[in-house]
This record gives sequence, C-alpha cells and structure tokens, in this order.
Amino acid sequence: MSKLYEAMPTSGAEAVIYARVSSREQEREGFSIQAQQRLLHDYAAQRRLKIVREFVDVETAKTTGRKHFGEMLKFLSRNRTVTTILVEKTDRLHRNLADWAKVWEKVENLGVDLHLVKENAIIGKNASSNEKFIYSIKASLAKLYIDNLSEEARKGMLEKAAQGIYPSAAPLGYLNTTGPNGKKIIVINRELAPVIRHLYETYAAGDVSLDDACAAARSTGFALNRSGRPISRSTAHKILRNPIFMGEFDWKGRRYKGTHEPIVGRDLWQAVQDRLDRRNAKRYRRVKHDFAYARLMTCGHCGAAIVGEIKKGKYVYYHCTEHKGTCDDPYTRERDLDEQFAAVLESLRFDDEILRLVRAALIESHADMHRHHNEAIE
Repeated sequence: MSKLYEAMPTSGAEAVIYARVSSREQEREGFSIQAQQRLLHDYAAQRRLKIVREFVDVETAKTTGRKHFGEMLKFLSRNRTVTTILVEKTDRLHRNLADWAKVWEKVENLGVDLHLVKENAIIGKNASSNEKFIYSIKASLAKLYIDNLSEEARKGMLEKAAQGIYPSAAPLGYLNTTGPNGKKIIVINRELAPVIRHLYETYAAGDVSLDDACAAARSTGFALNRSGRPISRSTAHKILRNPIFMGEFDWKGRRYKGTHEPIVGRDLWQAVQDRLDRRNAKRYRRVKHDFAYARLMTCGHCGAAIVGEIKKGKYVYYHCTEHKGTCDDPYTRERDLDEQFAAVLESLRFDDEILRLVRAALIESHADMHRHHNEAIE
C-alpha cells in the first residue's frame, strides 16, 4: 500500500486532522499528540491543503464511541466541502472493525479521501481494489493488535489470581494499594469492614429477612464507595454471596485462595450461603436452549431477527420474529440450515492473488510496527 493513487487533492482543498493517543499518561506528556499534529500540518502545507478542524482523542480504542472520533464523522456529514481526513497511520484512526466501517462509509458515500501519512497512502473512491483490500487487512491487523494486548493483560491477571492476589478493582469493603513487593493488592477498609461483618451476622441469625438486614446496614450509613449511595438489596445480596469476604475469590470460572485478610470467617460465610440456598430452593429456573444459528441471521423477507424454537421436544425450527410487522416467511428446519451453511463454507476459496496480497500486507504491517517501535524508543 505504498503507492499513492493519482487523484491528488487540488490546491486549497479543505481537510480535517485526527490524532489519538491511547493513554492519559501520553496525553499528559504531550509528545505523542503534538508529534502527530506537527507531522500532519507539515503534510498539509506541502500539499496546500486547508485544515479547517482538528479532532483529538485521548483514550483507549478497544471499543467504539470515542467522543471526538464521532464528532469528526458528524462534521464531515454536515460539511460536504471538507473532502480529506489526515491521520498519522491506520491504528491512530481505528483499532476495531466497527470504526473502520464508519470511516469507509464516509469514503464511499461522501467522496472523502483518507490520507495515511506515515504509510504513504491515500484511500478514496478512486483507489484501486488492491489498495482498498490491503487497507481493510491493516484495519484487521490493528484489531488483532489490540486484541493481543487484551490477551496479554488477561494472562497477567490470571497469573496474579494463581498467586492469590485479587487482580481487579477492590470490591466494597476493601481498598487497592501497593504491597511491599511492588504488586497491587487489596487491604481491608477499616471503616466498612465492621458493617459488612454485621450484615453477615444479622442475616445468618435467621430471624430477619434480606430486606431487613439490608435496611439495618443502611441505617449505619453503609454506602457504595464511589457514588456514596446507600446499598441496595441487590448489592447486599452480592456481598453475602461473594467469597472474597471469607478469604477466597472467583476469577474466570475458578476459585482461588486469596492472600488478603478476610472480613468474616468461613463458618459464618457458609451459614449465610446455606440460608440463601434454602430461600431459593423452591424457585424454578428456566433453562434456555442455546440455538446454533441464533443472532446469525435476519429474515430474508422483512429484515427482522430470526429466532429458534423447539417442536415436539426435539425438533429445532427457525422463524421470523415479525418485529417489523406480519411476515409470510415460513419455518425453516435447523437440519436444512446446516446444509446451507456447510455449502457456503465449502464455497470459500482464496486464490493465489488474494494470498499474495495478504502476505504483502502482513509484511508491510510488521515493518511499520517495527519502525514505529524504534522511533518510540529513540
């Protein structure tokens, strides 16, 4: 994606700048945003582009909804004379496919050109199919990069859990702090711990309801850490169910013995669990069936969602929800869908040209990442 297509902007064409950093620390240092802006202003000056607006985001981009990213897209929709987006490189603009789709809509529908300055590329309606394809691959690789960061973070948290260290924000009754070895740990909140212990003791006694125990806790001023609101019945229930208060904690489906100080003893905690279990013993919990194709399809007639249903206790059928009005779409057997999906999957083929483009994009992306890494070190 190193060759620029020939539709260069005319003198005086209007443009917007988008810059982003992925942490508040970078923003406080000021270097990364300023470096991006300086690069993009120099680029605009060389090509006689008129910058009419700058948009800056300082936050992580794992999810969509960045404030100024959204404002930029709205600005482009309202100001059709602005036909250019200047950005340092692909992963500054988006790190997920949802953002990529939003930008691509502006490129296709509004005729906006996207200039990826460090990648020496311009993507627009006149770009070649190869350039568009490689751009989409780079967007996917950016998504892979952020997913890999998340995966490494999860691995680190699992390792902490295995060591008995609670790996997340301290629950009500505890505080986050740094231990003697420099690791983040949780310690008892001496103000709230007695109230939590009293909540356990009150409910375990068996002569009060959960509502009464919760009301007694609220009468002592027991409140949520951040909001300061009195605890609700549901919060009290979560506290009574949470094993962290007796020295253990659940993390990613497993229970670990913690190194933190417990607030209540194991026997008291278990007595509360027994009472809660008895209270719920007569409740009927409906088990939902996990339909294989749920949320994968929409109705071909009206576009509404498709849902599954079990007939005669064993046959699975899918049909339209008719959320958009009466629909004549008939029921479809899951067995027929199995055959259709299998046929679609078997028809997928990647020819040598597609594989060559994927390989080229991977090599170029790796080179970009290596170069940017070295620049950051310098």
